[in-house]
Amino acid sequence: MLSIFYKENGKILLSQSENVFRTLKLEDVVWIDLVQPTGAEKRMVEGFLGTEIQSRAQAEEIESSSRYFETDDAIFANTNFLTPGPEEYGEQAVSFTIVEHTLTTLREVPLRSFTELQRRMQVNPRQYPSGFSVFASILDQRVDLDADMIELLSKEISQYAKQINDQEDIDQDLLIDISQMQENTMVVRENVVDKQRLISNLMRSTKVPRSLENRLNVLLQDISSLLSHTNFCFERLEYLQDTVLGLINLEQNKIMKVFTVVSVFLMPPTLIAGFYGMNVRLPMLNADNPNASFWNWIIIIGLMALSCLLVWILFKRKKLL
Repeated sequence: MLSIFYKENGKILLSQSENVFRTLKLEDVVWIDLVQPTGAEKRMVEGFLGTEIQSRAQAEEIESSSRYFETDDAIFANTNFLTPGPEEYGEQAVSFTIVEHTLTTLREVPLRSFTELQRRMQVNPRQYPSGFSVFASILDQRVDLDADMIELLSKEISQYAKQINDQEDIDQDLLIDISQMQENTMVVRENVVDKQRLISNLMRSTKVPRSLENRLNVLLQDISSLLSHTNFCFERLEYLQDTVLGLINLEQNKIMKVFTVVSVFLMPPTLIAGFYGMNVRLPMLNADNPNASFWNWIIIIGLMALSCLLVWILFKRKKLL
């Protein structure tokens, strides 16, 4: 899909027809937005701009040297935009190309920050005199959305903390959820750092109007605060993870303690029973003198009970029970 935003009589108009390029000059166009463009649409825009638009593979390039570069006539920048999912966040690559004062964006999916900005441009066109101001507004919108994601992460972390304090459902699933939350926090942080690097490159560029310098500085300050918040969230998740592991270990230790105490209780009786079992006749097996066998059996039972009592007293004194 092709969306062309151009200036006419103090207004910003929208056209989705390729034919409008025939009547427009480059300085009249503020923003060209390409969403899953066809080959013909992409070639038409490249011909209008006089430069090649980066491919999706170039937009997804990880190397920092390939994510931002300039030529004599244009600025090329690539960054990822987060899309929240049910469990984890996805990343959508977006390519920016600025030729003179015209911005061109290339993406594969609809993004909330772009949709909101397109509505604002037509309501208040004076705030968007060039593609650079549109670019700064997109980054501003994106930083605000990242801040909302971090705030949502913080609320979810607070819910996990309450669950742990109430000792509800502390098990392996909770550890997996916390681990997934850590992964989401790292993804958000990496995305914010990517925006920070992009804005820093823009501020060093001689092609960017000096009128945007204060706005970009404010964005860098906002990003710094977001990074501090993500670091705090990650440290809090590590603390919760350690707490859950500690509680699980305590519960396992209690179980092992019970088994150990039971085993120790049974060891003396087992030893006595094993020793006398080879040398003493049990009742009803000695027809000549049944009373003698009966009393021997009573003595064995008494010794077993006495051994259990001694173990119990020893454990009590050692405060093991």
